[in-house]
Amino acid sequence: MAGVKRAGLACSITAIIALVLANHGDEIKTSRAGLELIGNAESCQREPYHCPAAVLTVGVGSTGADIQPGRIYSDAEIAARWVRDIQDAERCIDRWRVPVAQPTYDALVEWVFNVGCGAANNSTLVRKLRSGDIAGACNELPRWVYAGKRKLPGLVIRRGKSQAMCLQGAGR
Repeated sequence: MAGVKRAGLACSITAIIALVLANHGDEIKTSRAGLELIGNAESCQREPYHCPAAVLTVGVGSTGADIQPGRIYSDAEIAARWVRDIQDAERCIDRWRVPVAQPTYDALVEWVFNVGCGAANNSTLVRKLRSGDIAGACNELPRWVYAGKRKLPGLVIRRGKSQAMCLQGAGR
């Protein structure tokens, strides 16, 4: 059934993080803590499914036109897709040219990974970040809890964890 994550097709976030750090660690800036934040929020699925926003997804929250419905992806494929997606989020953040501490950076990567660069670029959060109000930017994260017009409990939890990590880097 589409949209249902089936038992037995889940993959281990811990194993995927280990693969990412072992094989691609020098290709990303996101720390292990940041990877854990994203991975634990997304979970990991070998077979494509539709997320709550009805987008075809595989692995650790990876989307794209190249996902093949019904195909079972390997850990190595999932890790490589995730690295590519994290790099996309990191490039977006790096274009803002705002130096932040690692916990704040990791939280921002988690947020951009989830909402996309386009939505992030036009946000109050980024305006506050660019003005130097790092804590204010972190405090914008709880506003990003909707998929469509529905407030999702999972996003409320996710943003709370991201906000806490973000504020660690903001000195709060």
